[in-house]
Amino acid sequence: MSEIPGPIIVHGLLDPGEVTEPLGISEVAELLDVSPHTLRYYERCGLIEVDRDAHGHRQYDAAAVRRLVFLSRMRLSGMPMRDLQQYVELVDRGESTVPERLDILLEHRDTIRRQIRELQLSLVATEYKIATYGGATGP
Repeated sequence: MSEIPGPIIVHGLLDPGEVTEPLGISEVAELLDVSPHTLRYYERCGLIEVDRDAHGHRQYDAAAVRRLVFLSRMRLSGMPMRDLQQYVELVDRGESTVPERLDILLEHRDTIRRQIRELQLSLVATEYKIATYGGATGP
């Protein structure tokens, strides 16, 4: 297994375009902080197409890594698989689907914003309880 070229920071994304040579499944899984099983699942669900080398091993190019960064971020933010599948299908159909893709992303953004507000309220309640027990509530 070759070393992942650096500096690539995925969840603090520097630039997945810095992938200059194909990466194997273990390298991509480590880069994305997901399991190889998750990557194979995304492939089975039609979210990503992956080239294979002469030995049948998956080889992820920069475009595949970029798509996987997007997919992993959307999943991390709670986007359902059915919405991801619909979005990817629209992307694969071309530019004429931009308005539909935008609708999916706008709706998901609203969901994320709602979740953030709810989490902020939960944090306030948690900090209040910590303070009542005499603990510090600072960052």
